[in-house]
Amino acid sequence: MRWSDLPGRHSLFWKLACLLVAFCLLMIWLSWSWGRYMEVRNQFLSDEARRTLSRYAAEAEQAWYAGQQAGVEHWLQGMQQRETSWVGVIGCDLQSLGDRPLTDSEIQRLTFLRGLDWPIHKKGRPWLRVPFPGDPSAGSLVIELPERFLPGQYRVFWRVITNGVIPGLFTLLLCVGLYRLLVVPLNQLREQANAWRADQLNVRLSSHTTNRTDELGELGRAFDHMSERLQSTVALQQQLLRNLSHELRTPLSRLQVASEGEQDLVRLRERIAREVAGMQRLVDDTLQLAWLDTERALLPAEAIQIQALWEMLTENASYESGWPAAQMRCAVDAECWVLGNLNTLAQALENVLRNAIRHSPPGGIVRLDGRRDGQFWLLWLEDEGGGVAEQDLQRIFDPFTRLDGSRPGDGGFGLGLSIACNAVRRQGGRMWAQNAGKGLRLNLRLTATDPPWRPPAPYSHKP
Repeated sequence: MRWSDLPGRHSLFWKLACLLVAFCLLMIWLSWSWGRYMEVRNQFLSDEARRTLSRYAAEAEQAWYAGQQAGVEHWLQGMQQRETSWVGVIGCDLQSLGDRPLTDSEIQRLTFLRGLDWPIHKKGRPWLRVPFPGDPSAGSLVIELPERFLPGQYRVFWRVITNGVIPGLFTLLLCVGLYRLLVVPLNQLREQANAWRADQLNVRLSSHTTNRTDELGELGRAFDHMSERLQSTVALQQQLLRNLSHELRTPLSRLQVASEGEQDLVRLRERIAREVAGMQRLVDDTLQLAWLDTERALLPAEAIQIQALWEMLTENASYESGWPAAQMRCAVDAECWVLGNLNTLAQALENVLRNAIRHSPPGGIVRLDGRRDGQFWLLWLEDEGGGVAEQDLQRIFDPFTRLDGSRPGDGGFGLGLSIACNAVRRQGGRMWAQNAGKGLRLNLRLTATDPPWRPPAPYSHKP
């Protein structure tokens, strides 16, 4: 496996790995520390038991030094009233320090004596040996461990807590963490998908999901982007249908009036041809705009020389509008080559040029200029039509937008700039408007490229 195949630094893999590793380490620590604690609680004498037995040994030592065998015997008789267990006092030779000698069974039990620090197993009540605290060599207390001092009385209960309840609680916490990490954002994605199904395209994910840096955050941002795209597409289609129906209703009404009026056949045919041509152009532009907005297939790109393209467009525009070619000037040099689709870019520049001619005075000048900007070419086309209001500079790219009174002109359906903007955007470019000089300046930012061929360098002979 190569390093490039590993997940990224903010990948969900690392979050899950850290969560599971932390859970495993926590369970190991719990098993070790809590196991040792329970071992002490269930196999060793408690502090209270040790203090009590040590105190008994000190009392036996005092009784021995106070009255020897008689004193020990008197103390043992008092212990019979305090403890029901067997109690004895022996010397270093394992003989009784009291008046009553040890029996054979008691002597046999003396060979299995335990200390206070030894583990106590759940097999009967063991006999313990507690040396005299003052002089351990003088003697020891031997006692059968009282029932109340036996450790592990709640062993089954603590085993259930240790091996069942506590691991279950930590596993539940792990499930809560996984739920918040994985299921919560997935539920939000599901709710957004259900909102789409209910035609609620304005629903967006919470910032908690979209601000994440892992794969689920990327998925959430992709969902929001797709939702915005769906909303804009549906809104555009609805707007196109409304405006198209409105724009078609007017020429159809004029045709109906003309057909019912008393006109000669020649004028009627001219009107029908003019209205049909306008409706056909409207439908073609609307379909073209809808295709540019919805089509996502990559357009074939090639190197395009802007100067040559401008000459072809101005020739057609001069024929259609009657403007002389001298009024459509190009200041872009022959080195301006951009990468794009020839037909789409030509249509965009043609729409921009037609818009500039339509809104310029008869003797006005339309000028194309540009400059190299790193990996891009920045082109701009200026007219002398008076410009538009600042608040309308972005709105002129909306479909069916016509600023009546702000820029004098006639004709058009308000689709040319919208088609041009979408065509430029589809080629990885950008288009925007600004007021400059006598009129409006439309800016285009296109990807620069090298010409498909370069002339060879001139040969120079050096003697």
